[in-house]
Amino acid sequence: MPRRIAVNTFGSDKIKDEVIMTARFLLVLLFLIFGLDKLTNYSGTVAYMQQVGAPMPTISTLVAIFMEFFVSWAIALGAFTRPLAVLLAVYTLGTALIGHHYWTMTGMDRFEAEINFYKNISIIGGCFLLYVTGAGKYSLDAKFGLY
Repeated sequence: MPRRIAVNTFGSDKIKDEVIMTARFLLVLLFLIFGLDKLTNYSGTVAYMQQVGAPMPTISTLVAIFMEFFVSWAIALGAFTRPLAVLLAVYTLGTALIGHHYWTMTGMDRFEAEINFYKNISIIGGCFLLYVTGAGKYSLDAKFGLY
């Protein structure tokens, strides 16, 4: 008898943990890339924070590096995934409001900021899904019984 794919899961139940592991990494890939850039170009990042009007640019830079590089690595590895996914969602909302305030812009600047704003909103959705699903079987959370 041939294997059948359940209509209600479309086969996802067979590869759930592999998909969650892949999704964790893809969700934070953007943060890892730009977090590393911020880490290796600290003074440039402080200058950028000043340019976009971030509060306390030096502190904002340290928060950005911590969130984008270190928190993202933890999520990629599946460590403390649920609380860090919520924290990353809050951070991402803050960066959307501070760094991509398209409603104050015109022309091409508005268009680019609006795209980035809504990309951030989409990332928040991914963080919430990760909060609900957890890190999956292939994670540090599962290894230490937190999954």
